[in-house]
Amino acid sequence: MKFSEKDIKQIENKGLTIKQVNTQLDLFKTGLPFINLHSVATVGHGIKKSSDDEKVDYINFFDTKRDNTSIIKFVPASGAATRMFKTLFEFISEFNPKNDTINSFINRKKERDLSVFLVAIEKLPFYDIVLNKIEEYYPDYKSFSNDKQKYVFIKTMLDEDKLNYGFYPKGLLPFHQYKDHLATAFEEHLFEAALYASSKNEAYLHFTISERYKNIFDDEFKRIEDIVERKKGTKFHISFSYQNESTDTISVTPQNDPFRDENGELYFRPSGHGALLQNLNELNADIIFIKNIDNVVVFKYEKEVAEYKKMLAGLLLKTQEEVFKMIDILNKADVSHSDLVSIAEFLINKLNVKVSHEFEKYSKKYQIEYLIEKLDRPIRVCGMVKNEGEPGGGPFWVKEESGNISLQIVESAQVDRKNKNQKEILKKATHFNPVDIVCGIKNHKGEPFDLQNFVDHKTAFITMKTKLDKDLKALELPGLWNGSMASWNTIFVEVPLITFNPVKTVTDLLKPTHQIR
Repeated sequence: MKFSEKDIKQIENKGLTIKQVNTQLDLFKTGLPFINLHSVATVGHGIKKSSDDEKVDYINFFDTKRDNTSIIKFVPASGAATRMFKTLFEFISEFNPKNDTINSFINRKKERDLSVFLVAIEKLPFYDIVLNKIEEYYPDYKSFSNDKQKYVFIKTMLDEDKLNYGFYPKGLLPFHQYKDHLATAFEEHLFEAALYASSKNEAYLHFTISERYKNIFDDEFKRIEDIVERKKGTKFHISFSYQNESTDTISVTPQNDPFRDENGELYFRPSGHGALLQNLNELNADIIFIKNIDNVVVFKYEKEVAEYKKMLAGLLLKTQEEVFKMIDILNKADVSHSDLVSIAEFLINKLNVKVSHEFEKYSKKYQIEYLIEKLDRPIRVCGMVKNEGEPGGGPFWVKEESGNISLQIVESAQVDRKNKNQKEILKKATHFNPVDIVCGIKNHKGEPFDLQNFVDHKTAFITMKTKLDKDLKALELPGLWNGSMASWNTIFVEVPLITFNPVKTVTDLLKPTHQIR
């Protein structure tokens, strides 16, 4: 593709090269392969189910190690709350209060979420804030009809010149209404981190945010810092990073020509959560907890949630300890045949690694190299909850191009659903990934791995979007917990649904785990 001088300057200003952009354009033309599902991961077949005794054992192991372990909690938090209010935005744009009733609108549009929202409106954490704002703008509010009051309530929440909640980063919206204060998701992450992501009464949290929100995140931390530190007896260290512009990808028309915006400039888009691998790669800690910004609970459920986080972390540290011992054994001059066999069995039984059928035929030297190569990788322990119809990636055994079979988290967009066999495997998923991950990112020498070395670049995928009311094709990098971690050693563990409480729509705030009463 030949670019104009203006194009070249735009590309270079983003930190990209012409070669990188041309490679992206080639991917649109050639297409990306779908992932090849081999089978579903289930309990006993890729998903570990811990007994109560094991759970206690892992928690105790973590608690004995945590004060000598550096810990960071990594929270992707760059998204605005726009999607949370999608139904309400549509209502405002389509509802005419002069000619229509809300009931007829709900029935005509089959808007169940809108109905739930309006029935339980007084339970919303920001209900009083909205009412106070309404009084400023609509002094006659109480004389309005019931329908008009509800319409005005929603407009006040979302209008740019009023509360503008659709613009806010999701992490800074009021999520929980306590007796004496409102708590944001950002604040709840701090309270929760003190329970499991702290060491020697200090907690380090890293949030990936949009740069335009940096000041309001700083202000929120200043507002709550003393309160949270006093209540939890923990000193908090908060850091932020942004999704690097050099991870943006070019968009194309349905005909695979570069898509241009209203100014005739090339149109680049953020490339999905896979772009955050760069942010994760710059952190330095013994273990890193990963959890999404909107997955929090009110105070009374925090201890139960924290127990399962500590269980996963204890399992990670135990496994890591065993891996490091095995690498030390393999690096000694006098490795026995029985050592090689037991290490291969550990890989199969504990790390879900499919060891080559040819292993026994290898020379001893190559057996040692093979085992070290399989062991010497980052480790992730991922909580998996039973599938209850929630969207999200699921645990599967995947067949790679080499014929190797590995355990992966797979998004439905990566699967060819026109292929009957693949569609059937996808439908049989018993669990899904709630982004509940504990990572070990250092090797046996205590050095951080370069996480870019463990990405399966072929697991990027192409999605359809719109801009200026025109269709376009967008390229998403391998997802952070999908293809970006494809070559990590992986352990999936069943955890209860209480650990998964995302707020994808505003009505999720009405669920018990987000309500005090």
